[in-house]
Amino acid sequence: MPSITVKRRISAAPAAVWAVLADFPNIAAWNSSVTKSFATSESTSGVGAQRHYDLAPFGALEETVKEWEEERRLVVNIDSAKKLPMSRGVATFLLNAAGDGATEVAIEFAYQPKFGVIGQLLGSIALDGQFTKGFTAFLKDLDTASTQQRDSSFGGVGPALFRPPRIAL
Repeated sequence: MPSITVKRRISAAPAAVWAVLADFPNIAAWNSSVTKSFATSESTSGVGAQRHYDLAPFGALEETVKEWEEERRLVVNIDSAKKLPMSRGVATFLLNAAGDGATEVAIEFAYQPKFGVIGQLLGSIALDGQFTKGFTAFLKDLDTASTQQRDSSFGGVGPALFRPPRIAL
């Protein structure tokens, strides 16, 4: 499967970054590429939690948490992708304390393109760039929400109240 990796240093401790990621069904509250999200399982956190979300301007994903190591690692399977050029994928979120209260976040994303051999070629030519752009925007939104999560412990605004402008992938 083709894969990409994106990284970002976030000016918040792993606990604040994790608090945003761990609110699994509510990704629409802080991710500018998501128009609507909700839980599709009884569990809303931990291994087995599932969610659905709609993407701007189009597309939808169904996801399941496969690994959950608090403040360190989250692995999410993309079980279904509608109106997108991939059939499935796996996103691994890695958090590492970086000193002075910051967190190094890496996202490793592997995906199976639709359309067989043509999809494989398209993946190496165009999809890697699109997914890199999308996950870079995801990390920017995660940075903003995590910083607000950090500040909320001092009376600031938490991520559920943050809504950045929408951008298309």
